[in-house]
Amino acid sequence: MKLIAIGDNVVDYYKDRGEIFPGGNALNVAVLGKRYQADVSSYIGIIGNDQAADHVRQTLLLEKIDISRLRQAIGPNGEAIVSLNADGDRVFVGSNKGGVQAYMGLRLTDDDKAYIARHELLHTSIYSNLEHELPELHKAIRISFDFSTRWTPAYLERVCPYVDYGFFSGSDLTEDECHQLIQQVHRLGTKVVGVTRGAQGAIFSEAGKLYRQEIVPTEVVDTLGAGDSFIAMFLMKYHPDGDMQAALRQASVAAAQTCGHYGAFGYGVPKVG
Repeated sequence: MKLIAIGDNVVDYYKDRGEIFPGGNALNVAVLGKRYQADVSSYIGIIGNDQAADHVRQTLLLEKIDISRLRQAIGPNGEAIVSLNADGDRVFVGSNKGGVQAYMGLRLTDDDKAYIARHELLHTSIYSNLEHELPELHKAIRISFDFSTRWTPAYLERVCPYVDYGFFSGSDLTEDECHQLIQQVHRLGTKVVGVTRGAQGAIFSEAGKLYRQEIVPTEVVDTLGAGDSFIAMFLMKYHPDGDMQAALRQASVAAAQTCGHYGAFGYGVPKVG
């Protein structure tokens, strides 16, 4: 499968360890999708020109991600400051609001759009500021979208008609609230909707048919990136053949494995300065 991820990238700064790890939902899905056997995995986003940006770029090259359309600008790369509680759960305690990508905004050219259309599946997120491009992109490619925890009814109405796979973080939602959200997103046009709920597992729906997936027990070191691992593995296994139950099982295993190490996919280095 040919996967492309567009949008957010950051480094996650583990203050207690003095290390930065490459991250961001779109970037994580690109890297993890490649690890999970994508034939091609590409990434489009904007990096800065600091140590963090250099680390992100070198990591993408090491992971054999196509970055031929990566943009670079003068300024700080996105950075999130992360702390961990006693259970290994991630706690974001600060950020630089996305760095250069947030205040510049990603603009796609006609050549970019032709390049994107050569892929089979596009993944992006609520942190990527790509909403204005979705109506046109959806004419050429299937779209996966991570809404995280930040959706509103108006935002769903704007985005869901152009999304094939919608992912939500719902640890704070009741089961009834999850069902209501899933039904609303389906009504707006999204065929596959998933709500991941941390230790409570996940609830997914394919055109109204519900599926549940329990977590895979594991020794937790760090939960950061587990949700992105779940998304990446689910897309890699479900999109080619539509086997929901098999895709959810393997996605749960991938999320558990990610909890066993620091960072979404490793590559921690000391932060300079």
